Amino acid sequence: MSTTSNLSMPPIGVGTFRLKGDDAYQAVSTALELGYRHIDTAQIYGNEQDVGRAIADSGVARDELFVTTKIWTDNFTEDKLIPSLRESLDKLQLDQVDLTLIHWPSPKGEVPMQEYLGELMKAREQGMTRLTGVSNFTIDNLNEAFELVGPDNIATNQVEIHPFLQNRKMVEFAREQDLHLTAYMPLAVGKVMKDKTLDRIAEEHGATPPQVVMAWLMLQGIAVIPSSTKRLHLESNLEADRVQLTADDLKFIRELDASERIANPDFAPEWD
Repeated sequence: MSTTSNLSMPPIGVGTFRLKGDDAYQAVSTALELGYRHIDTAQIYGNEQDVGRAIADSGVARDELFVTTKIWTDNFTEDKLIPSLRESLDKLQLDQVDLTLIHWPSPKGEVPMQEYLGELMKAREQGMTRLTGVSNFTIDNLNEAFELVGPDNIATNQVEIHPFLQNRKMVEFAREQDLHLTAYMPLAVGKVMKDKTLDRIAEEHGATPPQVVMAWLMLQGIAVIPSSTKRLHLESNLEADRVQLTADDLKFIRELDASERIANPDFAPEWD
């Protein structure tokens, strides 16, 4: 699998899903202060303005940051995608984002993929985004995208991956295709903190269960974007790459897979 260095995407980022207003501002401000340089947001999160304010107030040089946003499904048509991204840039107070993702495949295929991926390519040609990619795409979706725009134009597929949903078919496909993956909800909305196996592995390494999970993902070349409002957690997550997992650890983590999907709205594609 291609590594995050090909993208210049730092392997650990800060996610902002479910963070609004001051919570989003404080989380991103703290993360930047602690040394995070990869920030993930989306149009539908309703926090691009707060994220933008935190970036502007941080004093961190723009060329040190990797900022991702995602185009919501309502903005997929030819007349909406580029104007919606322009609005995102205004809110983020940026001239360009590093990566723009299509947030979900078009529900029920209402907007042809050719249309929204075509518009995304145009947005990049206009300098609005440095890289382009997708989120929540299945293997079939990805094969269609590769045919339409070529694999080189899909910098990552951002999908739900954690020990209880290991998404192995997708991980295998990505490895074969040299496609980079980004894991959202890597901590399964806190469930990893309550798992005995992860707790035991963490104890053996003098680490926390979230650090173990993120180390496991990064070992596979997958970038992670956990979200947290707590300084202690943000700080701790940033140390995950120090955890050296053994073959036994990996075997025990593998056994936790239960296909437990958290993000599964009614418009989701038919998962692999």
